[in-house]
Amino acid sequence: MNMAYSGVGMTSQRTRERMVQRLHDDGLRNHQVLNVLFNTPRHLFVDEALAYRAYEDTALPIGHNQTISQPSVVGRMSELLLAAGPLDKVLEIGTGCGYQTAILAQLVERVFSVERIQALQERAKLRLQQLDIRNVVYRWGDGWQGWNAMGPFDGIIVTAAANEVPAALLEQLAPNGRMIIPVGAQAAQQQLMLIVRSQLGFERQILDPVRFVPLLTGTEY
Repeated sequence: MNMAYSGVGMTSQRTRERMVQRLHDDGLRNHQVLNVLFNTPRHLFVDEALAYRAYEDTALPIGHNQTISQPSVVGRMSELLLAAGPLDKVLEIGTGCGYQTAILAQLVERVFSVERIQALQERAKLRLQQLDIRNVVYRWGDGWQGWNAMGPFDGIIVTAAANEVPAALLEQLAPNGRMIIPVGAQAAQQQLMLIVRSQLGFERQILDPVRFVPLLTGTEY
């Protein structure tokens, strides 16, 4: 890994090591997820002026009224998605800056990532290419609609809060598939939800309180 990837000072390997140790101390137990978080240079996914804050456990602005999720939330959602075993096809709703995409791509076989803001997704593509991550397919589109042509998916992860679970995403979840999605109309009322598609239907479990930007319809440049 070159100097830009490994970082110096507040973006150094040691700083990343402290971040991962904090996440482990706070309850993140999947060693594969922890290892990927350690090896992925989060400072490359934020503006250079904010790079010194990249390994704090906080969300940071990435432009277009969007944010990069805090590492603990990225780790928690990834761990929940993988809790029942390895996954082949995962649909990500909300490419954003590409950080969660990069984490997922190192944990599952294939990632299909949908983003409604074209400029954000184009920048994310370049970052992942620089990191030699090649198992991601991208679509510029409305996340509420998912990506029906590529479904069904073993896992679906949604990185923006919906006021209700989109019906299209439920339909695109494979049997025994798992969906992780923040749900709540108001920021103060959002809850992370795990949905598993069983023979009986969709089993839903409310988990942690979270704060995400809203899942909007439509697209923009």
